[in-house]
Amino acid sequence: VQLQASGGGSVQAGGSLRLSCAASGSTATINSMAWYRQGPGKERGLVASISSDGSRNYADSVKGRFTISRDHAKNTMDLQMNSLKPEDTAVYYCKADRSIVRKSYWGNGTLVTVSS
Repeated sequence: VQLQASGGGSVQAGGSLRLSCAASGSTATINSMAWYRQGPGKERGLVASISSDGSRNYADSVKGRFTISRDHAKNTMDLQMNSLKPEDTAVYYCKADRSIVRKSYWGNGTLVTVSS
């Protein structure tokens, strides 16, 4: 599985961005997908995840502001980010899990910069 993330950029606080992750390869056996982020001087952490049945999970810091979605037909996963804050500044990574082979796959990072 190959993952390609896009949609990062610079925005002012309060603004919005939409990230997208396109999957290719053995996409039929992808189970859950997720967005992670790594801010300056911080460890990479979970932002949001979505399972194959559509169940969603969010980090407390983004609940009510971010929405994760997935299009099985297009093999894409999106992250709609609203009401962005400077602390959301980070490199965002998409991740996919294939439980059948017990492997996880990471995409390239896309930088989100939120200025105050």
